[in-house]
Amino acid sequence: MYKLYFKRILDLLVALTAILLLSPVFLCLTLGLFIVNQGKPFFLQSRPGKNSAIFKIVKFKTMNDRCGQDGKLLSDAERLTGLGAFVRKTSLDEIPQLINVIIGDMSLIGPRPLLPEYLPLYSSEQNRRHEVKPGITGWAQINGRNAISWTEKFKLDVWYVDHLSLMLDIKIIFLTIKKVVVREGINSDTSVTMEKFTGN
Repeated sequence: MYKLYFKRILDLLVALTAILLLSPVFLCLTLGLFIVNQGKPFFLQSRPGKNSAIFKIVKFKTMNDRCGQDGKLLSDAERLTGLGAFVRKTSLDEIPQLINVIIGDMSLIGPRPLLPEYLPLYSSEQNRRHEVKPGITGWAQINGRNAISWTEKFKLDVWYVDHLSLMLDIKIIFLTIKKVVVREGINSDTSVTMEKFTGN
């Protein structure tokens, strides 16, 4: 019952309330990132959602579009702005995804939506992460986020799919708040973002 009906109602209530409460922060960050990113405060990208349906995820843009002499984008670390680093460390870059939740593309809690190019690389078991809507935070996020391997991340995602419940979602929300406060697992061991998934 919760998975089919109440989870969506909870998503809407919490997302709408959060948008209202965080509107001053949202507006300030939009203005600041508009300035440091040359008029581009938001980052939009195609991601697979439930049943692998593609949607556009929206986040605050933490990296600029600076290129090297060869015309290619510089590394993530070189393009990460000062404000962007702060926004990422505090997980404020996730705030615009509340819009995705309200629209219905995402849930507050669920496996994080990854890149469409990864879809052919999943095993049948790993692909089960798409049996539910992706989330702003999830079981893998509170158990390591970008500091764990892809194999571990996918196992945690599928475990969530099999154990989804109201009490588990409440637990994830509270543990997410704790993770944000102590700023754990934001970066991988070798990058400011998670390395690309190249298959099993």
